[in-house]
This record gives sequence, structure tokens and C-alpha cells, in this order.
Amino acid sequence: MADTFDVVIIGSGPGGYVAAIRAGQLGLKTAIIEKDKKLGGTCLHRGCIPTKALLYTSELYSHILHAATFGINVSNPALDWAQAQKHKQKVVDKGAAGIDFLMKKNKVTVFKGTGKIAGKGKVEVVLTEGGKKETLETKNIIVATGSVVTTLPSITLDHKRVLSSDSILQLDVVPKKLIVLGAGAVGTEFASIFNNVGSEVTLVEFMPNVLPIEDVDISKELEKQLKRRKMNVMVGTKFEKVETSADGVKVTVTLPDGSKQVLEGDYFLSAVGRAPVSKDIGLESVGVPVGPKGHITVDGMMRTSVAGVFAIGDVTPHPALAHCASAQGIVATEFIAGKNPRPLNYDRIPNATYCYPEVASVGLTEKKAKERGFDVKVGTFPFSAVTKASISEEGIGMVKIVSDKKYDEVLGVHLIGPHATELLAEACVALQLETTTEELARTVHAHPTLSEIMHEAAEATLGHPIHI
Repeated sequence: MADTFDVVIIGSGPGGYVAAIRAGQLGLKTAIIEKDKKLGGTCLHRGCIPTKALLYTSELYSHILHAATFGINVSNPALDWAQAQKHKQKVVDKGAAGIDFLMKKNKVTVFKGTGKIAGKGKVEVVLTEGGKKETLETKNIIVATGSVVTTLPSITLDHKRVLSSDSILQLDVVPKKLIVLGAGAVGTEFASIFNNVGSEVTLVEFMPNVLPIEDVDISKELEKQLKRRKMNVMVGTKFEKVETSADGVKVTVTLPDGSKQVLEGDYFLSAVGRAPVSKDIGLESVGVPVGPKGHITVDGMMRTSVAGVFAIGDVTPHPALAHCASAQGIVATEFIAGKNPRPLNYDRIPNATYCYPEVASVGLTEKKAKERGFDVKVGTFPFSAVTKASISEEGIGMVKIVSDKKYDEVLGVHLIGPHATELLAEACVALQLETTTEELARTVHAHPTLSEIMHEAAEATLGHPIHI
């Protein structure tokens, strides 16, 4: 009889592989199943990491074009897109090799193949090599199958002219004209990549603001900054259809005033969302229900309604973010190991969008705080008044702090500007420790640094900003 595992994890994205590492650290006999050739999931191979590699290249190129401002004369800088793609792949491959090493280090058994729940305490694996079936016996199952690209029913992705966020990563040319549908994090990041390297980019969004989940003041500021960078941003605009030809696309949209317009470009990127992978993975064999949008409901310990079956990451109805999946994976495995982990507070899961300028946030927006009954006070401070931002000619954007008038607790921090995604870490700690605006204002920040903006915004929230 085959050995019985303490836990079998289906999927090796940032939820699955982190869960496997923690399980190994806790002495659990662990197996992980991955259908792709390499471990790492969407985040490493088709999402977070490759896009950030291309964003870094594009921003570096954009900064070099303006290097003369800083006394560095660079004549005729040229973009080598093929080399940018090689660099991207090098980073991805290094990450995949690192995960392989961590599986071995933590004594995790890896199965390359397609995993499916085959009944209580059973997971069937169809191995990629040879197609052989193996049935794994396990005390616990963690579903970490993630999500896949989805699009509107009226859009056919041909991956030639009409692209997804997966296929655009393989584009071997820089488009002269690119039309992006969807101004969420994915669409806005790709729009920034190609805007930075010289493409004429049109960003189309149905909602009234870009990055609709962010605080409205931050969204409006981002729209203003994208337009300053010569991007055509169309909000409140409804997509109608896309037509392709041998050399380009025609996209029909309806404008806010009801009139129609035809946009022409070389390529069209559909960036309108992702769908959880919950079909054909055997959930019905053990009676785990799936919601109307394909999500699996879980409790604070990541348990489904069926004993011994857990779910983490994009397949749950919580923020579809790599760091959220990783945190969920740790909670699930610590619970399985008999620990007493603290449930996640999803209000404190940070958001980070790596467009230019960057956008980052944690906690409640001003609107959500008011909806929850808080009497709020708000403070803002611009990067233009921060000396370190002036040094790099990046005095754009701002920070906004949302706090509670009664107890002065910081409820949310919202940033747009240089290195916003890194500056957010301080805010994450502040909210985790339930800090007050007063405590944040009394925390001495080094000068000159970009992080001073957090101190200044706290002072502004208290009604006495220093440098403005």
C-alpha cells in the first residue's frame, strides 16, 4: 500500500508552494502536484514576475531618455526588446529553480502532472511523462489551483492580434499602436510597459476611473499622470467589438455621451479579468460546493465545508493576489499541523500596481470607511514637496491617509508616486499594529528619503503639515 501523506497540495503557485514549504518545516509529510513543466504557477511564469521584469526595463529606458537632465549625456539610446525578453526569462527561470531547491530542502515530494480529488483522502495524478496514473492517499488536501485568463464573451483571443495577458508576454515586437481593454492592475501595467518604450497606447475602461478598486482620489491622480505621459485614457467607455486584419485591429467603443468611436491599432490586449480553476478537479467527488463565479468558500482556517479539504489563493473569493495566497497557505498548513494560527484580516492585504507612477494601498478607502460608519479625517501630502523626489525629478503623485476621528486609528493608506509599492510596507506594519495618526507623526523618518511623505501626511491629517 502506498504511503499516506499528511497533506497533498494541488497547484504550485505562490499559495501552493509556500504552503508546501511551511508544511515541510512543520514536519508534515507533504506532496505537491503541478501540471506545468516548472513550479511557480501563474505569478512566476505568466504574471507578477515577468511583467515586473519588463516594467523595470521599460522604466529604465524611459529614465535614460531623460538622463541629460542629471548631467549624463547618452547619445541615441536604443531599446533591445529581444534582450529585454531574455532578461525576463532569466529571472523567471531563476525563480523556478529556487522553488525546486526549496521543495527538496523541505522534503516535499513533487509530482509533475494533473491532480484531481478522487474521493475522501484520495488525489489522483495523471503524470505528464508517460500519462501514468497514481493515486495518493492523504489526510488533508489543499486546493491551490489558482486562476486563468478570462475575457468578454464577444472577444475571441487569437493570440496574434487579439492578446491576453499571457500571450502579450511573448510579443517579439514593440507595437506602434496598442489598445488595452481594462484599466485594472494588469491592463494598467501593460499599458505602462509599452507607453514607456514608445508605443502609442490607448487604455479603455468601462468604470468611471482607472484602477477602480483604489481610493477615488488616487485613481483620478493616476489618470492625470498617465495622460501627462501621452497615454490616451478613456474611462466610462463601453467596449463593443474588435475586428482583426492581417496588419492590425479595429476596436469599436461607446463613449460616455453615447456616441461610438472606432480605435485602430496594431494589437489589442484584453485585460478584463481572471476566472478561478475549480472545474474538473474533483470537488464534486467529495461534495465541496462551488459558487456561481467558480470560487470555493472557506473559513478563517481556509477549510471548505468538507472536512480535510482546504482551499487557498485565487480559487477562493478573497483578493486574487500572490501575497494573499501565500499568507493563506501558511494559515492552512499551520492549522493542519495543530497550531493556532490567526485568521487573515483581508482589510490589511496590500494592493500594489507597478504602472508608472506606481500605486499602492492598504486598508480602507475613504468611501469604504464612511460606509462602515467611521467618522473619518483625511490627510494628503504631495511628492512634489519631498526633496528626495525632486532629486530624481519624480515629484509626482501623493499619499492619502484615512483615519478615524474618534480614536485616531489609521484605517487606510493610499499612495501614488515613485516607489509607492516599497513605501507601502510602513503602512502595512502601521495598520497591523493598529497605530494612530499621532504615533505615525511622532515617528522620526530619515531625511532625505521618500518615506518622509508618510510622516508629512500624518502631520497633515492632524492639521499641521510641516513642509507645505
